[in-house]
Amino acid sequence: MSRILQLVLVLSLLAVTAPMQLAYAQDAAAQDAAPTAEAASDYPAGLVTPDIDLEELEIRLIPLTAGELSALAGAWQEIAREQTEAVADKQIEVRNASGAAADTARNEVVELTRERQDIFARYTAVVNMLEKKGGDEAEIASLRAYRSAIVVEEKQRADWRTLMQQAQNWVFSKDGGLRIAERVGVIVAALFGLLIVARMVRGYAQRFFRRLPNLSKLLQAFMAMTVYWLTIAIGLMIVLSALGIDIAPLFALVGGASFIAAFAMQDTLGNLAAGLMIMINRPFDEGDYVSVAGTGGTVSTVSIVSTTVLTPDNQVIVIPNSRVWGDVITNVTASATRRVDLVFGIGYDDSIETAQQTLEEVVKGHAMVLTDPAPVIRVNELADSSVNFIVRPWTKAADYWTVYWDLTRAVKEAFDRKGISIPFPQTDMHIRVASEAAVPALTAGSAGRGRPRGAPDYMTGDSGAENAPEDGGEER
Repeated sequence: MSRILQLVLVLSLLAVTAPMQLAYAQDAAAQDAAPTAEAASDYPAGLVTPDIDLEELEIRLIPLTAGELSALAGAWQEIAREQTEAVADKQIEVRNASGAAADTARNEVVELTRERQDIFARYTAVVNMLEKKGGDEAEIASLRAYRSAIVVEEKQRADWRTLMQQAQNWVFSKDGGLRIAERVGVIVAALFGLLIVARMVRGYAQRFFRRLPNLSKLLQAFMAMTVYWLTIAIGLMIVLSALGIDIAPLFALVGGASFIAAFAMQDTLGNLAAGLMIMINRPFDEGDYVSVAGTGGTVSTVSIVSTTVLTPDNQVIVIPNSRVWGDVITNVTASATRRVDLVFGIGYDDSIETAQQTLEEVVKGHAMVLTDPAPVIRVNELADSSVNFIVRPWTKAADYWTVYWDLTRAVKEAFDRKGISIPFPQTDMHIRVASEAAVPALTAGSAGRGRPRGAPDYMTGDSGAENAPEDGGEER
């Protein structure tokens, strides 16, 4: 009886605890399945639809985290795998078929490839966003390698007819050739528009810089050109960003190219630095007459790397800025006034007082000579052939050569009227002849040398050695 009672109790306990154990097992199974369900919902719904618009997908990817993007990339990879499997089946059918059946299968391959291309476009957009948000580099490289391997292998194994049809479909595809053509058209149109806008901005900048009194014309032109190119560069970057093109690699490319160019163009960079120093320190400006690097002329233009000088005889000389800045620069027209330095010589027999008075009258009578500072006219040197006067009047810088040439002519004409000579270099030579006793060799009477016998001097009867008698005797 007791055994029966124990059996009844055991069965009662089992009846009570069985539902509890079943519920516990169901909860454990639900917990085990939770990660899978969570993994399937790591990203918002509706992002793995093959017919989703690409631009809409790119916008909806913006708020996602790297973890969500990683799961989404895996989902798109699975879709691409299934589509690629369908393409592979049709390619095998093309290889095994012939005639019309092969053409039909080939058209289906092209259509499936086009659909798969749209899938890869969305797949690539997800991978690119994952890379921007710091996804695992190995995972990103694996995702991209998967796509590249599929495209390369299919192109290598496809026949030429299939390739031609695929290329034609890509050209007229909304997400392929048409998309690229649209972007190129927008970039070209934007570039033309930016050129117009940049010119307008440069015009406003030039007018603004002209109002700053401390800026030279060279620096004004340089700053206006800098504003011009900055407007184009910034505008182009805005356009590229608006089109969804990542410009970060462009900066990296420009930085690397600049680093290489710095070594290859050291001289050019030296000219550039010298050009900046010229524009900042302003040793001369456009229109100034300068003497630099062994050349004299009027500064025509100054670029960032060279200076163009126009000589008085209309030669155009381009000088690297490194040579200009590294040489002595003489700016003739930097000052408003300039002194004319002239030198006039008179003979030693002429009157210094008369010459002084004549020079003062000529200088005073020229309308372009300034009275302040007063001209300087002084006896400066007792030279070998003349008594030299310095004549130093002051004039405006623009009238320098006019005064120089006018005074040179006027002084010559005035000296001629006053009978004042302008001597040319000359030397007086005095010959002193010694006595016969001091020069016995000259009285030896040998043929062709010395004074002829009976001649009063050395010249009379001297026919020269070449006319001497053949016997060596004296000529009779």
